[in-house]
Amino acid sequence: MSVRIYKEAYFEASHRLLHYEGKCFRLHGHQWRAELWIDGDVSSESMILVDYNLIKNVVSRYDHEVILNKADPLVECLSKFQDVVTTDGDPTSELLAERIAKEVEEECSKSGIAARVGKCRIWESTSCYAEWTP
Repeated sequence: MSVRIYKEAYFEASHRLLHYEGKCFRLHGHQWRAELWIDGDVSSESMILVDYNLIKNVVSRYDHEVILNKADPLVECLSKFQDVVTTDGDPTSELLAERIAKEVEEECSKSGIAARVGKCRIWESTSCYAEWTP
């Protein structure tokens, strides 16, 4: 049986946009909201496509983290005091939507689950989000 499931999860994290001229150049934080729609066939044994906790665990990797472009000079400074999540490019909601979707698909694959993320939406605030679709 082919189905689509949905999971919403939240994380608190700070970031800055190295290549942006404006307020978002400064290190600042958000309560981010991740929404994922996942498609695939349910297990004939469990009747589950993906355990919602798998999705939550991927999203929680970003909780209370500082997320920076790997080229950002702040990475070297902050890494002396804490772990820093680095990205290839500025950590925009657009970039995080694709990255989180691919991480969920990777975890599904590792678990032997043939599931695909049909859509990943990352809310940076209550009024703006980016949406990734394959």
